[in-house]
This record gives sequence, C-alpha cells and structure tokens, in this order.
Amino acid sequence: MKPLNVAIVGCGVIAGPYSKDILTHPELKLVGFYDLDPARAEKHVAEYGGRVFGSYEEVLAAPDVDVVVNLTIHHAHYAVVKQALEAGKHVYSEKPLAMSYREAAALVQLAQERGLRLACAPIVFLGEAQQTAMRWVREGKLGTVRMVYAEVNHGRIEVWHPAPQPFYEVGPLFDVGVYPLTILTALFGPARRVSAYGTTLKPDRLTKRGVPFRVEGPDYLVLHLEFEGGPVVRLTANFYVSHRTVQGEGVEFHGDAGSLHLVRWFERDARLEYADFEKPYEPVPLDKTPERGFDWSAGLLDMAEAIAQDRPQRVTGAQAAHVVEIQEAAYRSIETGRPVELTSSFAVPAPMPYVAAEQA
Repeated sequence: MKPLNVAIVGCGVIAGPYSKDILTHPELKLVGFYDLDPARAEKHVAEYGGRVFGSYEEVLAAPDVDVVVNLTIHHAHYAVVKQALEAGKHVYSEKPLAMSYREAAALVQLAQERGLRLACAPIVFLGEAQQTAMRWVREGKLGTVRMVYAEVNHGRIEVWHPAPQPFYEVGPLFDVGVYPLTILTALFGPARRVSAYGTTLKPDRLTKRGVPFRVEGPDYLVLHLEFEGGPVVRLTANFYVSHRTVQGEGVEFHGDAGSLHLVRWFERDARLEYADFEKPYEPVPLDKTPERGFDWSAGLLDMAEAIAQDRPQRVTGAQAAHVVEIQEAAYRSIETGRPVELTSSFAVPAPMPYVAAEQA
C-alpha cells in the first residue's frame, strides 16, 4: 500500500512519542512538523526527519501532506481540525475532538460532506488486553453485565508536566476520563443518560518550578452512565490520587456469572483477570501477545489501512463526538443537579482482525 503522508501540527510533549511510533510503520510517512514556536519544530525535524513548515497554511497547501495530526492545545482543536478539513486534508486529532459537542458534531458533518477521514484519540480500545476484555463481555462469559466500575486516579499533573495549568483548565474528565469512556462506548455503543458530581479537592497548586497556580474547575468528578440495553457505569476521574494506589486506573465489568478486571485501561499489555461470583480473581490469557508499552500511532495506522482497503476505520470522529457529548453533559449535570439525556450515535467499531477470527 502507498504510505499515508503525515504532518504533525503542535510539537509539545506528546509529539515525540507520536513521531517515534510513526517511524516504526512503513504504512506511514512523516513528512514534517509545524509549531507556533519554530525552534520546537526544528528540534523534532532534527530528531525524526521531515521538514519544518513555516506556517499552518503551508502545511495545508502542501500536496504531499495527506493527513494532519493535530497535537495542539485542547482549546485549539476545533479551529485546527476545521481548517484542515476545509483544505481537503484527512485529520487525526488528539483528544478531545472539540471542547463542545456542537463543535465536535460540526466537524464530523464537515468531514462527511468533504469525503474525508476524521479520527480522534484515544485509541486504547485497540489494545490486546482491551480487545480480549471486550470479547469476553460480548460473548457472555460474565453473564449479563449490569455494572461497570471505571477508575481514573491520574495523580497531580504538576509533579511531572512543565505546564500543568491547561490540563486543570479542561479537567480530568476531558483529559483522561476520555480513555475508559472510549473503551466503554466502543463496547456498549452510545450512552443514553449521565448524572454527575464534581468538586475541587486541592485548589492551590505549585508548578515544578514552584510557581503557584489555582485550580478553578473540578479536579474530581463522579459519573453515572446508563447505556441503552446495557450496564450502569460508575466512573471516577481526578487529578489528585495516584494511579499507584489500590484502585489505580482500571475497569471492572460485573455480570451475573462473574467479574472481569482490566487492571490498567491505558496499557495494551495490561493484566486481565476473571472471577466467578464470590471467587478470587485469576489471570486471563490475552487473545494475542502484545508489544510492551503504547503505540501512539495505532489510530493513524488503522486510518491508513482503512483508506487502502476502502473500509470503515475503527477510530472515528463520530465516536469521539459522542464522548464529548457525555463529557459536556456531565458538567451540565453537575451545574443543575439533574440527569442529562444524550442523543448522539455512532457505529460501534469492528474488533481487531485476530479477535474477529477467533469469534468466527
């Protein structure tokens, strides 16, 4: 297949992992970088190859750029993605797709009207541990699944990130709650109702350099999600408790026959455990031996293969827009103290080929 030519826009912390993983796939070709700070783009070109683009307009005018990878700051996502789609480029965006459902839905519609591919992180549901867990649930190995616990204890951003304030501005639900939300919606389809609570546990924080800043929005949220014909989900997300605590960052699926525990939703080689009702957990072998770590380019690879094979991609803007609707509705529920109905929909992604083969 012809490689999909990729340009990265936004050369922050995450651009390095994306670039490194893109270079491992011959289906993808990294042609260059753009950043508002030219020095950051030059640094990435020196390390990963390609060329420096002098402006975003130059990226969009380049005939050898097939897809724009949007790694800009959260609040810029809508404008950056919209401009790329209007220029006729496919887009792969870091999460969230937009900061409002209205904007996210408009991007999905624009991509459809232009006949372009639109995908959005996160892609955690493509991992081998996650795919195995989803197959167990789909095949009824737990019996009817009626309750799910999802934990997002993501710690304190300021202890590792040099610029933590933007993460607190968007909050833990938009930044990291999106990971288990994407797994759960990929498995159960669209959610239909959300009730939420949120508060600020630790308003006064310090950057790594000792500069004080204040958290204005919730740094702790609890969501109850209802799926049509599916389970009730309780999801917690915070920027206070470490993932190294007992509850950590996992997902537990509880059914009539037993429970399945995905110990970490982020890692494709995460430990997976099953327990019959009132019995202890025991390890579950994964359907495919995974690589260690996390492949940041897996969604791009899926897009490239989908274009070459003329098939639907697994990672879609429509699912990302639905997740944005959930997140936005959660904050509305916090403000009003009432449940909020959800209306958007999307096509549930197909299993990975090795899972589909086993199910067949």
